[in-house]
Amino acid sequence: MQVKDFMSSHLITVDREETVAAAARLLSRHNVGALPVTTQGGKLVGMLTDRDITVRCVAANFDPNITRVRTVMSSGAVTVPAEESGVHAARTMGKHQVRRLPVTHDGRLVGMLSQADFAAYADQNGEAAQAFREVFEPELRDE
Repeated sequence: MQVKDFMSSHLITVDREETVAAAARLLSRHNVGALPVTTQGGKLVGMLTDRDITVRCVAANFDPNITRVRTVMSSGAVTVPAEESGVHAARTMGKHQVRRLPVTHDGRLVGMLSQADFAAYADQNGEAAQAFREVFEPELRDE
């Protein structure tokens, strides 16, 4: 199964020139923890998480009403092509320690993939379930 078969295609994005306060309202309104950050032309340039807002804006004593998203976002977002296999996407998430992946097609943002999407996908696919367990479940440690 390819990523495009189980990704979320309903996209909520934020422009890098928007204020952090406006972005926080988007996160709250849509009950999400991260937003893809785009240019006015729609190019993906990073991700903004609730943690970015907390640590890089509020804790750094920046005013979210005037601070721009570009100042606190995580740049260089790891992406996955829509045609990639779910197993490969899970391994990419694990390798880069991210819980959400922007999905692209021909260089354009077309969806988002989250751990919740994988949970549903893993219920339907044995190989994906194994990759999901390897990547997302904590290792058991000897005590």
